[in-house]
Amino acid sequence: MALALRRDPGMRVAEYQAWVADRPDEERWELIDGEPLLMAPQSERHQLIVLNLTRRLSDMVRGRGCRAIPGIAVPSDTMDTFAPIPDVVVRCGPPLKDGYARDPILVAEVLSPSTMSRDRGLKTDFYLGIASLRVFLIVYQDEPRVEVWRRGSEGWSFGAHTVGDVVELPEPGGRLAVADIYDDIAF
Repeated sequence: MALALRRDPGMRVAEYQAWVADRPDEERWELIDGEPLLMAPQSERHQLIVLNLTRRLSDMVRGRGCRAIPGIAVPSDTMDTFAPIPDVVVRCGPPLKDGYARDPILVAEVLSPSTMSRDRGLKTDFYLGIASLRVFLIVYQDEPRVEVWRRGSEGWSFGAHTVGDVVELPEPGGRLAVADIYDDIAF
């Protein structure tokens, strides 16, 4: 007779929120598949890309009741063991009372070598399951490349863009030149 092993589901979002509230401010943690993970400090290159992306998206959504916000967690009602912190979140509506956005319309991850497999694996699967999400961007650091996951009436579609391309973002209401994301970044 075969025995099935039951996996401990790990920490749930409510438990994580209570746990992380007691952590020092200089520590940044995210919850991935029930496990709290300490986030390493980002490189200057990473942060410049995040800054460019946040600035461009903020300009795009300003006046529409939406904001582009770096560094806030995204929990989901359907996956209670995840609260990742993407690099940029676009959401609409009243300001959040805490650092948890349950209603993002766009999420962007800037890939880091140390987190690339997690960002392109577990986190991508998680983001694509968020009901409010319309666009998920994966932004590369080591080359000027942006992958775009877009939710349509037939489900998710995928496209890749490089310098010279413009990413149409009707969901937040605009266009994003790939070159603008990499402004002041040398390759």
